[in-house]
Amino acid sequence: MNSAPEAAPARIALVTGASRGIGRAAALALAQAGVHVVALARTQGALEALDDEIRALRPEVETPATLVPCDLTDLPALDRLGEALHRRWGRLDILIGNAGVLGPLSPLHHVEPKQWEAVFAINVTANWRLIRALDPLLRASRAGRVAFITSGAASRAELLAYWGPYAVSKAALDALARTYAAETLNTSAIKVMLVNPGPLRTRMRATAMPGEDPLTLRVPEELAPKLVALTAPEWQETGKLYDFPSDRVMSFSAPA
Repeated sequence: MNSAPEAAPARIALVTGASRGIGRAAALALAQAGVHVVALARTQGALEALDDEIRALRPEVETPATLVPCDLTDLPALDRLGEALHRRWGRLDILIGNAGVLGPLSPLHHVEPKQWEAVFAINVTANWRLIRALDPLLRASRAGRVAFITSGAASRAELLAYWGPYAVSKAALDALARTYAAETLNTSAIKVMLVNPGPLRTRMRATAMPGEDPLTLRVPEELAPKLVALTAPEWQETGKLYDFPSDRVMSFSAPA
């Protein structure tokens, strides 16, 4: 990343898993809305293709996006990213924690420890490390906004036998985001939301449901404008869940 002094964009967003699916759609929608996108993904080629699309959307801007080829399991790299963003702009306005993995679809007692740990490394630990690295930058924003992509599997595990690692990790992500929302509620302008996209036409969905007709599913581009709205300065809800299938903001309920 270029650390030379430059004029800061009006809004800066970090999107993880930006090379395809929901992340890619969100990055393009944010760019269309005038946000400088810091796009993080593992695949350099896919990031470069995304950069070409963003440049086509915003030809008037010399550098409308910043590419970060990075594996989220490289936790020290996330710390370095926070330091680089601090040197470059001194703040971050939006974090969209989208990257996630499905993991094995298997009975819990058949899941290998390395498989379990790999799912939690991406779906939970990496998002905690991003919070840890980026919290000062989000607090420096006048309207820091965070959205984590969760799943209905987090609260409906009884209906999703054999989805154990994914469902449990998404439930942990929900708790992580709600904790961060509570800790920033009265100490900052940060707002934190969870987003349940429901079934969308993505590679992960195709892996999980190989017999499903993808043409029956909505596409990530339909969700993307909602992510733009949820991370806009005008958004004031925090610690809640936006459910895309029902287009509702929902509060978490205490156990009965």
